[in-house]
Amino acid sequence: MDFVCDQLYNGNRFRALTVVDNFSRRCLAIHAGKSLKERVVVRVMETITFGNEVLPKRIKVDNGSEFISKILNKWAYENDVELDFSRPGKPTDNPFIESFNGSFRDECLNANWFFSLLDAQEKFDIWREDYNNLRPHSLLGDMSPNEYIEMTENSPDSLVMTGT
Repeated sequence: MDFVCDQLYNGNRFRALTVVDNFSRRCLAIHAGKSLKERVVVRVMETITFGNEVLPKRIKVDNGSEFISKILNKWAYENDVELDFSRPGKPTDNPFIESFNGSFRDECLNANWFFSLLDAQEKFDIWREDYNNLRPHSLLGDMSPNEYIEMTENSPDSLVMTGT
């Protein structure tokens, strides 16, 4: 889980919260907002964990104020989720999200003009669907994240999926 920043056509800045499952490389969420505080982070996590029915065991985050907040810490504690903080100034501690954010920046943020937050969110949703359904990943045997999930779920040796 991490943040990227960009701006609308008129120069107004906004942020996007990106959440990726390290096991499947599936993008679980990209959420755009002008100011994404800890309450928004928790709301996004509750949305992608289906009302806390499917929870990761661990979430890798940096030391941003949204991630070291009492609200996110309380949510993690109540749901038995470990918050795994990277070392300050060491983005290499979380290489999967950094790589994802680089692709997201190159292919979506730098390739589009955003006229509003709603416009940005719509473009993010389209890009995320393409990323999850059509994009082959060499580390997944040239399958898309969704194909990989389907293959592992249908395998007799399937693993219990956990977010990391």
